[in-house]
Amino acid sequence: MISLAACQYHIDLLTSWEAYAAHLSALCEEAAGQGARLLLLPEYAGLVLSGQLPEEQRGDLQASIAGIQPLLPRWLELCEDLAQRLNVYLQPGSLPVLDADGRYRNRAWLFGPEGNLGSQDKLIMTRFELEQWDIAAGQGLRVFDTELGRLGILICYDNEFPLLARRLAEAGVDLILAPSCTDTEAGFHRVRVGAQARALENQIAVLQAPTVGLAPWSPALDENIGRAALYVPPDRGMPSSGVIAESAELCPSESRWLYAELDLAEVRRVREQGQVFTRRDWPLQFDEARLALRQS
Repeated sequence: MISLAACQYHIDLLTSWEAYAAHLSALCEEAAGQGARLLLLPEYAGLVLSGQLPEEQRGDLQASIAGIQPLLPRWLELCEDLAQRLNVYLQPGSLPVLDADGRYRNRAWLFGPEGNLGSQDKLIMTRFELEQWDIAAGQGLRVFDTELGRLGILICYDNEFPLLARRLAEAGVDLILAPSCTDTEAGFHRVRVGAQARALENQIAVLQAPTVGLAPWSPALDENIGRAALYVPPDRGMPSSGVIAESAELCPSESRWLYAELDLAEVRRVREQGQVFTRRDWPLQFDEARLALRQS
């Protein structure tokens, strides 16, 4: 049994490194204090670092992204320290990272008691990221082997595309972490529906954590809405809705953790003894005879 915590992360203005570090530390300490071993924050949670920039710079989309780059090494060190000190696995959300080719990519790291385990880039970009941020897509999927199980990360929009999760499932991933950032209720539901579909198709678990709240000081994170949740395949021995836990409020006024317990052995059991075998039967949909259009 794994104790999980997914954060509805409220976008607060933290104008100094000390304030930010204290904020993130307290948040993670709270979850660890409740027994959580895996902590998930949302997509672009790292952009809260832009609150430390001068007001004019943090109010400019491109300047705010460029301005947080010098803070990245310190941020990575803080996240690694928290994971090791609290003996947890921490996925602290994502943030835009400037690569050697001069392009920004939306990157999420995973930290554990053993240190920095690596990162996963977002692979399919939204219109906002492409047209306004000029953030480039990453390449390749990463599998993370941990003492809790084999994990994967799909950032927000990536959860809406079946083949990405399928590739992770075929690589043995039992739990996908889905950090998300959506500024409308419709956007939140698109990611939620995608995450639930990926759990159903692959008979795995998906944990989602969203940004919430209003942040008029940030052109990137000005409006945020969503619920944290843990999804599993709806089947025998699992919740009939496929939802193990879900945040009560769509947009709370402060950061809140959703706590849930997950038995990955039970998730695997569904793949072997479930009422349906969606994971096993996946190849059947590619049978040419089944795909052929029949004339009436």
